[in-house]
Amino acid sequence: MKSSPNSTPSIPPARSRARPWLALLLLVPAPSLGAAAGMFWWPGTAWGKGLFIGSKLWLALFPLVWWRWVERRPLSWSPPRRGGFGVAVISGLLIAGAIFAVYGLARRFGWIDPATVAAAARQTGLDQPGVYLLGALYWITLNSLMEEYVWRWFVFRQGERLVGGVGGVLLSALAFTLHHIIALSGQVSGLVTALGSLGVFLGGVIWSGLYLRYRSVWPCYVSHALVDVPIFVIGWWLIFGGPAGG
Repeated sequence: MKSSPNSTPSIPPARSRARPWLALLLLVPAPSLGAAAGMFWWPGTAWGKGLFIGSKLWLALFPLVWWRWVERRPLSWSPPRRGGFGVAVISGLLIAGAIFAVYGLARRFGWIDPATVAAAARQTGLDQPGVYLLGALYWITLNSLMEEYVWRWFVFRQGERLVGGVGGVLLSALAFTLHHIIALSGQVSGLVTALGSLGVFLGGVIWSGLYLRYRSVWPCYVSHALVDVPIFVIGWWLIFGGPAGG
């Protein structure tokens, strides 16, 4: 994992902004294209799955290559020298509680159809309990860490160079939200997609704000992992049955 210097970089002159813009253009569309390929263009096919996996590999490797060989900056494990774990735990638990509350409302008013969610799960093999649990473990532990490294470290850093700290928070949160819109739209109604996307954006703002304050991905990761837990609990209820589930 990589770390930024503790100092906040100043916004470069216009002629120096080409590099961060190029980095964002090469990275940000990748997960949206991968999600669209796997869920809409070629669902259930080797081609669709390959593009989805390829987009994940691009997300994992591109920031490393860019940071080390284009920007020629050293790598580190983003040590949390400023702390921030207390705030991370509190924010994660609060967001998790809000997710359960919104789910309760959505089920009460019929905004979520378990059959639609289960059908989407069948396309990816997540309708098997063992596969689902392994997938949940991966997304909660490893994928959330990768997303913090990509969106809160790399994308935020590039955005911070372009538009400053607050602007970088909003820019990275928006970029983080884009591919989640595609993923949600393939499983739930338009209203729930809108609500979920708003939640993803607000989560992105909180986690990017944590990075801006503490300059480490680890507090962001703790909060993010806590938030992913209720998402997969609710997914289990919808696919396999549970409280207000199918």
